[in-house]
Amino acid sequence: MSVGLEAAATKTPARGYFKNPWRKPRVLQGVTIGYLLWSLLPVVIAVIFSFNDGRSRIVWQGFSLRWWTADPFDSILHDPIMQAAIVQTYRLAILVVLITVPIGTLFAIAVDRWHGRPARGANFVMLLSFVVPEIILGTSLFILFTTLLTVVNLGTPAQTLGLAVFQVSYPAVIVRARLLTIGPEYEEAAMDLGATPSQSIRRILLPLISPAILASVALVFADVVDDFVTVNALSGPASSETIAQKIYSASRASPTPEINAAATVMLITTLTIVGVGLLLYRRLNRGQRSSGASDLMQL
Repeated sequence: MSVGLEAAATKTPARGYFKNPWRKPRVLQGVTIGYLLWSLLPVVIAVIFSFNDGRSRIVWQGFSLRWWTADPFDSILHDPIMQAAIVQTYRLAILVVLITVPIGTLFAIAVDRWHGRPARGANFVMLLSFVVPEIILGTSLFILFTTLLTVVNLGTPAQTLGLAVFQVSYPAVIVRARLLTIGPEYEEAAMDLGATPSQSIRRILLPLISPAILASVALVFADVVDDFVTVNALSGPASSETIAQKIYSASRASPTPEINAAATVMLITTLTIVGVGLLLYRRLNRGQRSSGASDLMQL
């Protein structure tokens, strides 16, 4: 009898734990930690092996900067092919940002003020790139540029236009979300105080949506740096290949840790751009409402 009571007493805390709605979500925490380890551990290992002294990417042979700067032929500092790929990657990212962020911002403002079926149709077409698989989009653009728009050569021109087709959706969505949060009150107040529509946009609206524009720049730049499918489908000569293409091509042969170093460059660039964008976004987001109010008082 006493044994049964002791067994029941030992089971009670466990049952009480699962019945308690305010218990700590230990299972959820475990799943989250496991997912982070599963996702980040291979990346950390790849970064570590970029400093391997030997040519192996699986056997550690000592710490060295051979594949970064020391090797006179195969390091990313001295390899002209890898340097050209890095330059091409950043060139595409800058060009796409310069094209998509202004267009996406203007589109967001237009859709925010333009109501009706045409506006909903334009918004649907813009958002369609989020659901269309990138391989289909890249293949369709390849057929377009090689059969109809033959004036656009494969390589940098086709890659830039192809990436801009779906990257424009990011600033449009981000800026429009910002517009929905601030509402039209500031612009209406500015025009009530005598400002023209252009003045209200320049001195009130643009400062208020500048954090969203900055976030769009960071997101588009980072996404273009990491893109492979569209860039590969629209690539032309070897000079138009990016770091992602070089990594993919080398991984199918017998790669050296130089590929790990190139991938680390991509990772550092992406994290830096996103981190700086996030910090500036928070700083601007904190000060823009007070700045907009002060500008409003000066009108």
